[in-house]
Amino acid sequence: MARIVLGIGSSHGPMLSTPPDMWHLRGEADRKNQRHFYRGEAYDFPKLLAARQPGFASAITPEERKKRYDACQSALDKLAAKFAEVKPDVTVIIGNDQRELFTDENTPAFLVFAGSKIENIPETEEAKAKMPPGIAIAEIGHCPPGGAVYDGQQDLAVHLVKSLIDQEFDVSESSKLPKVNGHEHGIPHAFGFLFRRIMRDAPPPTVPMFLNAGIPNNRPKIARCLKFGRALMKAIESWKEDAKVAVFASGGLTHFVIDEELDQRILKAMQTRDEEALAAIPETYLLGNTCEIRNWMPLSVGMDSLEKKMHLVDYVACYRTEAGTGSAMGFVYWQ
Repeated sequence: MARIVLGIGSSHGPMLSTPPDMWHLRGEADRKNQRHFYRGEAYDFPKLLAARQPGFASAITPEERKKRYDACQSALDKLAAKFAEVKPDVTVIIGNDQRELFTDENTPAFLVFAGSKIENIPETEEAKAKMPPGIAIAEIGHCPPGGAVYDGQQDLAVHLVKSLIDQEFDVSESSKLPKVNGHEHGIPHAFGFLFRRIMRDAPPPTVPMFLNAGIPNNRPKIARCLKFGRALMKAIESWKEDAKVAVFASGGLTHFVIDEELDQRILKAMQTRDEEALAAIPETYLLGNTCEIRNWMPLSVGMDSLEKKMHLVDYVACYRTEAGTGSAMGFVYWQ
């Protein structure tokens, strides 16, 4: 039977792949953004700045940006080293789509990708030109030049679909990623970043699992995500193959408004195996891109069910404006 030997939770934001002296590009976009979500409320930039006085000017100096960027790179290297040490035979990745693949035509709440090949396709120059400031420069972090093709693990994927259905999770299944505007897109950055940065572009056969973390109106509730974690681990470990499996959660933590208090509340709950504390997080706190914390919840509870210990490699709040916008980066493993 399959054995889950490792869990890894990692942020994947563009700031991890952008030189810190260029973080201001996303900061400029923040200043124009009319809807910054913070603890269940939406703010324009001036109101957010006023609400978060005395502000975060000391955290966005060139020296601080470099210090925090370097800390993130060190943490990612440690996760990569742990993955290489364990040498899993198979990986399962819980990640989300940000309208890179799924449109209004179809937005699955849970989807298991059961394809034999996982394509990582670079964006066209035309597509890059339409991206918000500071996004295109980070593509190198989630897609190698020229792209890549990784192996899927169809047998495990099909097994997971059947087992999750048996456990009353009506997951969707896809063996081919949808086209976007008539073109092949490839795996979204939530997955590509882990393939690149932690698995060093040499992943074992993988099953990508899509969780709709943030698109209305069929986001799974926090309680549902927690139940899904236990069901997923049970499904993996019931696979007949003698294989070592690593399970990833991609995304988070709070962004684009950093809330260190909320991040620490969540990390503490995960570290102390306090499922009730996780369940008590208000749904309205997981709006905007902070929604990606949902991807971590199944992994945390699933690892708890297997009595795996959480190890916090690092937590780094990467600010880019004085109003506290940016991305809070988390790097964790369970073993």
